[in-house]
Amino acid sequence: MYLVKTPWLLKKLYPQLIWDVNKAGRCIYLTFDDGPIPIVTPFVLNILRQYNAKATFFCIGDNVRKHPEIFEQVKADGHAIGNHTYNHLKGWKTEDKIYLDNFLLADELIGSNLFRPPYGRIKSSQVKLLKDAKPGLQIMMWNILSGDFDINLKPEKCLDNVLKNTTDGDIVLFHDSLKALDRLEYALPKAMEIWSKEGYAFNALPV
Repeated sequence: MYLVKTPWLLKKLYPQLIWDVNKAGRCIYLTFDDGPIPIVTPFVLNILRQYNAKATFFCIGDNVRKHPEIFEQVKADGHAIGNHTYNHLKGWKTEDKIYLDNFLLADELIGSNLFRPPYGRIKSSQVKLLKDAKPGLQIMMWNILSGDFDINLKPEKCLDNVLKNTTDGDIVLFHDSLKALDRLEYALPKAMEIWSKEGYAFNALPV
């Protein structure tokens, strides 16, 4: 069970996390979690180039280690990058010290002031630890969840999720992962084509 649009109450309960960006013109903030990996991340980069779009990639440290050339291409294309832990840890089920160490291990490779907790699961104690360890860290969430990770979701429904719910200043979450590929391949290019015709621009999250 997951919500496509983040409810206002959740944002109010966790004000130390960033859920959306101030609305400034017609702009959408596309984000991609779990890469970089072969096939999927290059596919995303190619689609973004077609629309002169910038996005934010929240990278798993171990994937950066395995595929440094793809990571470098993400940066070379002018996209923002963020930390997504080294091993995609779920904060609610991980001891704080282990979580911090995993974040720091990824930070050695990624070196970003942006962080997104895998699954959106992070304890308040972990938020404090991470921010103490890296002053200026921004913990970025989202307010539109595409559902591309859901293997039971039809690609058409994934597209419907983002088109019906996204508006100015929204942070939209996709995944550059093999698990998401079937839905991502269908939804991302179609959504970007429609949004572009509606006059939206695509920017990376402010660092």
